[in-house]
Amino acid sequence: MNDTTQTLTEQSCEACSWDAPHATEAEIEQWHAQIPEWRIVERDGIMQLERSYKFRNFRQALAFTNSVGEIAEEAGHHPALLTEWGKVTVTWWSHEMKGLHKNDFILAARTDEVAS
Repeated sequence: MNDTTQTLTEQSCEACSWDAPHATEAEIEQWHAQIPEWRIVERDGIMQLERSYKFRNFRQALAFTNSVGEIAEEAGHHPALLTEWGKVTVTWWSHEMKGLHKNDFILAARTDEVAS
């Protein structure tokens, strides 16, 4: 299977450095269609993927946060995580390159898997 037929969760993250190519508009459109619940936001000129998840209590929110931390550690790519009572907001972007990369979309899709 190639990148166009594989789902995001089936793809592997790539090593990413400050000079890696940013996701193109066409790629963003294609990948975002697989994770439509995620919003594309811009902060300080940096495009990011963001989604909030709801939980019944803080314990469940914290468990989810820790699970997202595990997939982040496995990939060597880390999101911003805001854990509150009954809610976790996850924001993915490629820090070094200051924008969106394919890895961000892959990990957003994996975050959805953790939540389900």
